[in-house]
Amino acid sequence: MKKVISILLVLMMVFSLAACSQPAEAPAPAPAPAPESSSPETPAPAPEPAAPKGTFEGKVAIVTNTLSQNEEEYRSAQEMVSRYGEDKIVHELWPDNFMTEQEQMISIVTKLGSDPEVKALIVNQAVPGTTAAVDKLLETRDDMFIVYCSPQENPPDVVQRANITLQFDELGMGSTIPEQAQKLGAKTFVHYSFPRHMSIVMLSARRDLMKAKCEEIGIQFVDAVAPDPTGDAGVPGAQLFILEDVPKMVEKYGKDTAFFSTNCSMQTPLIKASVDEGAIYPQPCCPSPYHGFPSALGIESVGYTTDAMAQVISETAKKLDESGVLGRFSTWPVPVAMMNTIAGAEYAIKWINGEVGDELDVAVLEELMTEYANGIKVTTTAYSENGEEFDTFRLIMMDFLTYSPEHIIN
Repeated sequence: MKKVISILLVLMMVFSLAACSQPAEAPAPAPAPAPESSSPETPAPAPEPAAPKGTFEGKVAIVTNTLSQNEEEYRSAQEMVSRYGEDKIVHELWPDNFMTEQEQMISIVTKLGSDPEVKALIVNQAVPGTTAAVDKLLETRDDMFIVYCSPQENPPDVVQRANITLQFDELGMGSTIPEQAQKLGAKTFVHYSFPRHMSIVMLSARRDLMKAKCEEIGIQFVDAVAPDPTGDAGVPGAQLFILEDVPKMVEKYGKDTAFFSTNCSMQTPLIKASVDEGAIYPQPCCPSPYHGFPSALGIESVGYTTDAMAQVISETAKKLDESGVLGRFSTWPVPVAMMNTIAGAEYAIKWINGEVGDELDVAVLEELMTEYANGIKVTTTAYSENGEEFDTFRLIMMDFLTYSPEHIIN
């Protein structure tokens, strides 16, 4: 009976999951023209109109994943449309199965570049195939300001094409996530992944750093192999594995076990199982109050404004409190995927208006990020590889939000 219930839970969850900042785990239907729901029960409203912004000459193009692949990225572009209007912000979508649709990706970017009014291109996510598409664009439009968000191709190649590259600090998280897990009471740290993700340099390096940090601070590190969601069992099989394996891990290592997975489709079952077992969950793979928490805890999404985000955080804290695990779950205070699109686009607009030059002004970029984060400090550092530092490739770090009674809005 328990396995049947788990299967039903998986089937309910799979339709509400977004793709990770890694390649999509399974093709999904193209989104309807109107925004869909982030919850199966209640539609999430479109972003509320922001305060009026200044104008600029030309247009900014934003390419995101579809709503079904990653809602936060999709909503971030819609927020920019809300700010400036459809005549200024052009929002295009990558194909759902972008790994097999490289020619379509090239076509999308080439079409945007054929409009001389388009002065800047923001890509979130810069999935595999983005560089080939941008190379085609640069054959005729080397005057375009280009921002890559969460790139999945070789960093030295990326910086040759992008004016700015934005990525949350995967390597820094190799230390911060185990340290946060320890603060939450963890004595064991379980890392779920699979060979395809471990072939990605950043993710593999982060895993090694996590293991080393755990050994340094006295936490047992458990390297757990999960099914690849692109394998024969698909996303449902991977989710079912998580739902069934977490209780086994807790039985073996105790409730003071922290769980982390590299895959987005696993976050909802991982949060749910961790709550049910009274375990610890330091952070989703993509830091955000929206990533996995609402769907795992049955919270109806109420939008993406500052007030709406506070409400989601409050409802999450209430659910965790009811389950007796408040203080054992955390994330970052804002959705980084949304912040990257909005801060990157606003910086590009400043470039179009001549307010910043061709050389990256890190202080201005961080100010735009902090503005989006409602005053919460955002810091960035330059990516370095083999002793070479790439100043335009910025790695983002924020403090944790640990769910506690103070987040509950009465």
